[in-house]
Amino acid sequence: MDNRSDKETSPFLSLSAALSYGFASMAMVFINKAVLMQYSHSMTLLTLQQLATALLIHFGREMGYTRAKGIDKMTAKKLFPISLFYNANVAFALASLKGVNIPMYIAIKRLTPLAVLIAGFFSGKGKPTTQVALSVVLTAAGVIIAALGDFSFDLFGYSMALTSVFFQTMYLVLVEKSGAEDGLTSVEIMFYNSFLSLPFLLFLIIVTGEFPNSLSILYAKSNSLTFLVILILSLVMGIVLNFTMFLCTIVNSALTTTIVGVLKGVGSTTLGFVLLGGVQVHALNVTGLVINTAGGVWYSYAKYQLKRSKPPRIISDEEAHRK
Repeated sequence: MDNRSDKETSPFLSLSAALSYGFASMAMVFINKAVLMQYSHSMTLLTLQQLATALLIHFGREMGYTRAKGIDKMTAKKLFPISLFYNANVAFALASLKGVNIPMYIAIKRLTPLAVLIAGFFSGKGKPTTQVALSVVLTAAGVIIAALGDFSFDLFGYSMALTSVFFQTMYLVLVEKSGAEDGLTSVEIMFYNSFLSLPFLLFLIIVTGEFPNSLSILYAKSNSLTFLVILILSLVMGIVLNFTMFLCTIVNSALTTTIVGVLKGVGSTTLGFVLLGGVQVHALNVTGLVINTAGGVWYSYAKYQLKRSKPPRIISDEEAHRK
């Protein structure tokens, strides 16, 4: 699972990473939904997922199944902002759901690709191609049109959701930077993120009052085999989701990861309408989703063509020796 720079990544690996993240992300929505329908303590669930990730990587390293390095203080210091932005993103996202319905929440979160594009430009990453820029703008336009069809304004909810977009943008940009510049693999970033997240998450579940009541309820629910299966599946998929997200960000870009998230959101919203119901469909919603999807497909095509047009990187003897 060695990290690769953008120039060394094959189009097949780029596409595989994006598809894997999209599938895992979509599946995770419905798995978490199934768990939370029986167990409402979302922050405790997130803490368990991060704990399972850290323990799996730790024991995998001890048993020789992964070459991920142990905790280094200097590296942990560099990656601490990633963990901070990750948890801030989750915390504000959960807070926004108190005042914003799920379709509207997904629509607001789909503004992240545009924010990532702007952040990348001002951080010196360079100007994107015309096709990439227009596809992201088209995606954002689709979000706005879809939002107009279901616009139940709540100042607190919208503020929390937009703040979550900001933290998610900073989080994704920092993940891409740490992987490309520091040479960390996706597994190593996963381990650091989980390890550094745990103190913050433990603090949250204590302050919010979830602990220790959430553990008592979890113990009582453990008598149900169905719940245990879904819970274990949630923990496993939490690991898979984090791995595929970091991998997609490293081998592609932060913008690619957010666009895949947008397309996943379209699929999740569509399945949510069909499987769950309870949300009235308007013409503006459908029109916005179509435009949003078209922008995502256009972006994927533009990035794939751009990657194919890049000449293969010639590795020097010195670099080959270091590898």
